[in-house]
Amino acid sequence: MTNSTIYYIASLMPSDLSGVPVQVHTIDEYVEPNLRYLELLQKPSGSDVQNLVALVGVQSHQFHRALDLAAYAVEHGSHAVIGGPHAMTCDTTMLQGNGISFAMSEAELVLPTILADAVHGELQPVYGNDQRWQQELEAPIVNPPNEKALRRYLDKSCGCYPVRGCPYACTFCSVIKIAGQVVRSQPIWITIESLKRAKAAGVRSIVFTADNFNKYSQAPELLQAMIDEKLNLPFFVQCDTQVFKQPGLIEHLGRAGCAHIFLGAESFDRRTLLKMHKAHNHPEDYAALVRLCHENGIQVHFSNMIGFEDDTEDSIMEHQRVLMELAPDVAWYYILCPLPGTEQYDEFQAAGLITEPNLDRFDASWLTWTHPNLSKRRLHTLLFDCYKQFYSVSGTLRRIKKLYREGWGSWGRTVESYRDSFFVRLATIQGLHPMAGGIYQLRLDAARDYQHLRRKYYDFDLAPLPKSLELSAQDEEFNRRKKLVLPVLA
Repeated sequence: MTNSTIYYIASLMPSDLSGVPVQVHTIDEYVEPNLRYLELLQKPSGSDVQNLVALVGVQSHQFHRALDLAAYAVEHGSHAVIGGPHAMTCDTTMLQGNGISFAMSEAELVLPTILADAVHGELQPVYGNDQRWQQELEAPIVNPPNEKALRRYLDKSCGCYPVRGCPYACTFCSVIKIAGQVVRSQPIWITIESLKRAKAAGVRSIVFTADNFNKYSQAPELLQAMIDEKLNLPFFVQCDTQVFKQPGLIEHLGRAGCAHIFLGAESFDRRTLLKMHKAHNHPEDYAALVRLCHENGIQVHFSNMIGFEDDTEDSIMEHQRVLMELAPDVAWYYILCPLPGTEQYDEFQAAGLITEPNLDRFDASWLTWTHPNLSKRRLHTLLFDCYKQFYSVSGTLRRIKKLYREGWGSWGRTVESYRDSFFVRLATIQGLHPMAGGIYQLRLDAARDYQHLRRKYYDFDLAPLPKSLELSAQDEEFNRRKKLVLPVLA
């Protein structure tokens, strides 16, 4: 699917700045077939044009790549700024002052200043270090990718941000550090107009990139507007498992065209859930929740995490057995990873448990810390074994038969199930995590190609593991505003 952040940031860009025209190019490296886009990172020779390279939505496992491209851009006369989860939540002090800037807040707060500084020929080392989040969302209507860009994606989905923030405090999750604990939403008319533009551009489905859509108080109004506008765009939402207590919302989601719902199940062990402050998950409700979603024509995605501190091979296999009985339509698996910037990362780092020195590995598909019961190799094997078992021909057939027995089966669902199964098996055969992007990777360059720039601009080969950024007093006070108004449906 298309990268949501790229097109959101591009839609924030003005057409001109104090009379200076602004031209925007969007690049998603995951689908670029060659390296010609590197030319866009270079300031044209002899030109007075100011070239700004913004590396957006950068997560910790992408940070080295962002640093390399930023150094490449500066080396070739451009300005460079890195934003996203890592820069927002991790200390970058040792990297500042080398010509590369860091955006430590939501783009809406700092982009105008960054652009103005770029026009005048010099960026500040950091932006937004005193305020991470907007008090109220001031969001743009998102312009979707054009037809040429869409052709590069097998899944022609587009992301939409109707709401941000999560009221929970899970220790392993970075969302509350990136988006805050106050649930903020944009005006419904902006979301609807973004959806209309996406459909007109050829987008076939929408991903609502909100971590707890069921905590969005205006969800019923948005869903009804989608129905009234006859958008007929299938969409994907993420909800917490408490949506089980909101059957009216699930019914409304189904009527509005929700095709998929993503649920962070993580573990079926209540003790594990309590330990990571995810007490709102109640595994005893999951079977009924799956049925409720199916009754409303919604496919269920379960996110599963293996490698918790108390996990053993037997406990992981027991989790897998229960999952196979629950038979959600889709299952994703991850290895517990203490993500930089999270409370769990700080705890693990203070205890000396983190052993992986390379940030590239902090993508939840590798063991990055000392597990008391499982080796790195064994846990990695178990990750792929779980995928292979769930998406085996027999496992897929069992889920399809269960749907038909319960009266929710269809030809379309059967085809989709076998398609997903084929995709996942093809990825795992190659040793690729299915969520890493695509079923085949074409390597165009490597870290060693930029090693000389890393040493020149940062004086290292690997970035040291960072410390987490503390929230400012203003942001702490913002989080204390946390107030939940749940969607109400008759």
